[in-house]
Amino acid sequence: MKLSIVIPAYNEESYLGECLRHVLDEVAKTTDVGPVEVLVIDNASTDRTSEVAKGFPGVRVAHEPSKGPSHARQRGLDEARGAIIGYVDADTKMPSGWIRTVVQSFDADPGMVCVSGPYVYYDLSQVSKLLVRAYWRLAFPVSVLTGYMAVGGNFAARRDCLLKIGGFDRSIAFYGDDTDIARRLSAVGRVRFLMELVMQTSARRLKAEGMFRSAAVYALNYLSEVVLKRPATTTYRDIR
Repeated sequence: MKLSIVIPAYNEESYLGECLRHVLDEVAKTTDVGPVEVLVIDNASTDRTSEVAKGFPGVRVAHEPSKGPSHARQRGLDEARGAIIGYVDADTKMPSGWIRTVVQSFDADPGMVCVSGPYVYYDLSQVSKLLVRAYWRLAFPVSVLTGYMAVGGNFAARRDCLLKIGGFDRSIAFYGDDTDIARRLSAVGRVRFLMELVMQTSARRLKAEGMFRSAAVYALNYLSEVVLKRPATTTYRDIR
């Protein structure tokens, strides 16, 4: 199997159905890449997350009792059967062409071990969307300078390379986990950040915690991972 798509989900009954509809629609439109596995990781949910996932034919559900994105992503690595594993969040809406862009990027560059791209928020005002676009335009040259950047709900990596570096650091609670995996993967191959590999996602965290505060927290943890090899923030708040 060429590609597995892993969707970590903690209490995501409200968003997961729409996420899966977009993923399965994209899978159906991209038959030339071969079979694609869709795997939902129920990450200690207390709502109907598993039931929602099981309502979609062809979707496999695995359970991870230890709560946290790194635990869920590691379970996805343990369970996935694809040579490439794509990670998307349960509140995303996969755009048309995402799978083909991922697969073709790996096919075109055998030395590439990870590819990622920016978020586009589907529930922000037009003014806020322009600010987000400016944020990513500033972030892109930073990714070139450091040699790595990944967005947790919009990246894919070679399975054998994830295993080679020991998988995900499950001591990381939330912030910085995506930069950590990108940094460690960069030691075994190229990590690319493609501005065209966009992922539609919810702005619920930005709305709950404030856009500028959220941007500052993410930037702080990225820089902390680059300089100190660990995140600066050790706590987080669930936004549902």
